[in-house]
Amino acid sequence: MKKVFVTGGDGFLGSNLVEILIDRGYEISVLVQAGRSTGLLDALPVTQIEGDLLNREQMIDVTRGMDAIIHIAAVTDVWPSQGPIYWRVNVDGTQNIIDACLANDIGRMIHCSSASSFKFGSKANPGTEAKLTPRGHYRLDYIDSKQAGQELVIRATKEQQLRAIVVNPTFMIGPKDTKPSSGAFLVNACKGNMPALTNGGKNWVYVKDVAVAIANALTMGRIGESYILGHENLEYGDALSIISEISGCKLPSLKAPDFLIKLVGALGSLGGTLFKIRPKLSYPMARIAVEGHYFSPAKAVAELEMPQTPIRQAFAESYQWFIDHKYLP
Repeated sequence: MKKVFVTGGDGFLGSNLVEILIDRGYEISVLVQAGRSTGLLDALPVTQIEGDLLNREQMIDVTRGMDAIIHIAAVTDVWPSQGPIYWRVNVDGTQNIIDACLANDIGRMIHCSSASSFKFGSKANPGTEAKLTPRGHYRLDYIDSKQAGQELVIRATKEQQLRAIVVNPTFMIGPKDTKPSSGAFLVNACKGNMPALTNGGKNWVYVKDVAVAIANALTMGRIGESYILGHENLEYGDALSIISEISGCKLPSLKAPDFLIKLVGALGSLGGTLFKIRPKLSYPMARIAVEGHYFSPAKAVAELEMPQTPIRQAFAESYQWFIDHKYLP
């Protein structure tokens, strides 16, 4: 039985991944923050290790004897758009995990980044792992810091013989989204909190397919490579149509022009900054909302044997989970 250390194992992706790793017979230790609710893990046969990702020596200490580390923990928020916490956790924290892997001669590190690190494409010519998003393009420190953390990992594979692979999930949908994070799209749609459609779209993926690909990466894939973990490229209107069919919720039919979405986002960012409140839509997110962020998962399908479950099933499971856990009536 191999010992696997997981950071972020109590989150949306992490909790789905931990279940798969347990089913495969791995012995799992999960890093948890002091005082953080770990309800998704409490019923599972895992060792919970309380610690601080920003404490380098502690990370080296708690990962001794591990065969692999899967690093998922990150600050994934998009408001405020910029701030030092993104860089401390997503870059300095990643460096601490790299140092722990090197100090303890860990057999493999799987670093979870984001597809946003790569330049998106169109449906006809979707983005791949070949081109990075220009740093500072959206002035979103989440995107920039995740890309910087990814670059640390790739550099260490070349210069320090770190045995690591980077995975880059797209927009994940499925059960166990307690925050909710990406599932907020579905929740807001069903609650009538989307007054209009935008012209954009993105790549959507079943969270359990992402988890399977990461578990496979413990024994598959090439060291020093990155893999976009995604599936279906859908416009927001198409995704909302699927949600409507599943839930019966009435969804918006009005499509707002790009300039109006950006204006609302600009006002949201201004109000959020002035009044210290979280806007429903910030300017960087408005820019993203009117664009088609489409990607190809072909490399991950070929080299990590990533499944491609229909996104309709992902939405259906997500919807039922939100119903069962009282997020939706």
